Amino acid sequence: MQQTMTQAIYNNFLGNAPDWYKKAIIGFLVINPFIFTMNPYLAGWALVLQFIFTLAMALKCYPLQPGGLLLIEAVFIGMTSPDLVMHEVQVNLEVILLLIFMVAGIFFMKDLLLFGFTKLLTRLKSKLLLSLAFTITAAVLSAFLDALTVVAVIITVATGFYSIYHKVASGKEYHHEHDHTEDEHLHHLTRQDLEDFRGFLRNLMMHASIGTALGGVMTMVGEPQNLIIAQKANWDFIEFFIRMSPVTIPVFVFGLITTVLLEKFRLFTYGAQLPENVRAILDEYDRHLDDKRTTRDNAKLAVQAIVAVWLVIGLGLHLAAVGLIGLTVIVLATAFTGIVEEHQIGHAFEEALPFTALLVVFFGVVAVIIQQQLFTPVIDWVLTYEGKTQMMLFYLANGLLSMVSDNVFVGSVYITEVGAALEHGSITRDQFDMLAVAINTGTNLPSVATPNGQAAFLFMLTSALAPLLRLSYGKMVYMALPYTIVLTIVGLASVYLNLYGMTEWFYDMHWINHHTANLGTAPSH
Repeated sequence: MQQTMTQAIYNNFLGNAPDWYKKAIIGFLVINPFIFTMNPYLAGWALVLQFIFTLAMALKCYPLQPGGLLLIEAVFIGMTSPDLVMHEVQVNLEVILLLIFMVAGIFFMKDLLLFGFTKLLTRLKSKLLLSLAFTITAAVLSAFLDALTVVAVIITVATGFYSIYHKVASGKEYHHEHDHTEDEHLHHLTRQDLEDFRGFLRNLMMHASIGTALGGVMTMVGEPQNLIIAQKANWDFIEFFIRMSPVTIPVFVFGLITTVLLEKFRLFTYGAQLPENVRAILDEYDRHLDDKRTTRDNAKLAVQAIVAVWLVIGLGLHLAAVGLIGLTVIVLATAFTGIVEEHQIGHAFEEALPFTALLVVFFGVVAVIIQQQLFTPVIDWVLTYEGKTQMMLFYLANGLLSMVSDNVFVGSVYITEVGAALEHGSITRDQFDMLAVAINTGTNLPSVATPNGQAAFLFMLTSALAPLLRLSYGKMVYMALPYTIVLTIVGLASVYLNLYGMTEWFYDMHWINHHTANLGTAPSH
C-alpha cells in the first residue's frame, strides 16, 4: 500500500510532464541545499539557470509550478528572504497591475481589434508589407504604450484569427442563406493548410514582438526600466527620446531592413504565406460579419474605438499608472457594451493571472540575485574601464545579463550603481549621461535573444496561443536570432560612434545645464 501511495504521489507530481523532466526538477531540489552550503554564490547561479530551464520547457510544463518549488526551497534554505521577495513585488507593483487589469481590458476590446486587423489582413495581400505593417505598428504603439500591452493586443488578434480557422476546420462553419458557392472550398482544408497558417501567424507574432523592442527602447514609457533610468537621470520625455536617438534610430532602420530580408529570402522559418484556403475563410468570415452586424454591434465597436482613444491619451500623457488605466478600460468597455455578469468578466482574467503568478516567482528569483550579489563582480569589473571601452562594455554586460535574467532588473541595478559613482565623483556628468544611454539600449536590444530577457516575450511564450502555434522557447530563440545579431551589432556600433558627438551637442546647446545642479559633478566641457 505504501509503495502504491508513493507511486501515486510521484505520478501526480507535475501531472503529465515527461518522466525525465520530473526527475530533473527533483534532482535540482535535492542538490541545491548542498551547493548552497558549499558556495552560496554558485548556488545562486544554479538557481537562475534552473529557472531558465523551466521557462525553456514551458510547453512541457507551465513554469509556475517547478519554478515556484525551486523558489520556495531557496527561501527556506536562506538564499533570500520573504521580506526581500515582498520588496521586489512592491517595487514592481505597477507591472503586476498592468498585467492583471490592462490585459483584461484588451480582452474587452477584442471585437474592435479583430475587426481592424482582419481588414488589414484581407486587404493587404503582400506578406512582406503585412510583416512590415505589424513590426512598425507594434513599434509605434510600444513607444507610447507599454510593450506588454501591445503584445496582449497581438495575442488577442492572432487568437481571433486562429479561432476563426478552427471553427471552420472543425465543421462549425457559418453559412450564408443566399450564397453556398463561397463555402464549398471551406471543406477542402488540409493538414498542410493548418501548418502553413501556424507558420504565417508565428511570423507575424515574432515580427510584432521585435517591433515592441524597437519602439520600446526609444521612449521613457516603452519599458519599465526606461522610466527608472529617466528618473535617475532627471530627463523628460523629449530629452530621453533625443538622447537615445543616436542608437535607437539606426537600430530601428536596420530592424526593418532585417524584417524585409527575412521575409524576402525566407530565412529562419520566415516567409510563410497565408494559404489561399485560409485567406478565403477569413475573407468570407469578414463578409459574413459585415452582413450580419446590427446597429447594436456597430454601437459596441464605436464604444470600443472611443475607449481605445482614451487608452492612448491616458497612457501617452501618463494620467495614471498603466494598470489603473487598464481598470478604467475594463469599466468603460463593459459598462457600455452590456457585459455586467461576473462570469462574463471572469473570462478576461484567465489569460493574465497565471502569468502574473509566474512573474511574482520571477521577482523572487531576482531577490536571490540581489541577496547573493550575482551581478556585482561584473559591475565592478566594467567600472574599472574608461571612455568608449567602458560604454561598450556596459552595453554588452547589460545585454548578456538581460538575456539570462530580466532587463528591468539589470537596468535598474546598473543605473543605481552608475548614479552612486556620479555622486562619489568617480565619473563626470557627461560620462553618466552616456552610460545611461548604454544601459538603456543594452538592456532593451540584445535581450530579444531569449523570452526571459523581455517580459513581453515571456508573456507570449506562456500564453494560451503559444502551444496552438507550436511556438516553443527554442523556436522563439531561433526566430529571434537574426534580429538579436543585427540589433546588438548596430546598437554597439551606434554607442561607439554616435554617443560622444551627441553629448557634446547637448552641452553646446545648453540643453541640460539645469541638471548639473541636481546631479553630481559639473560637465567636463
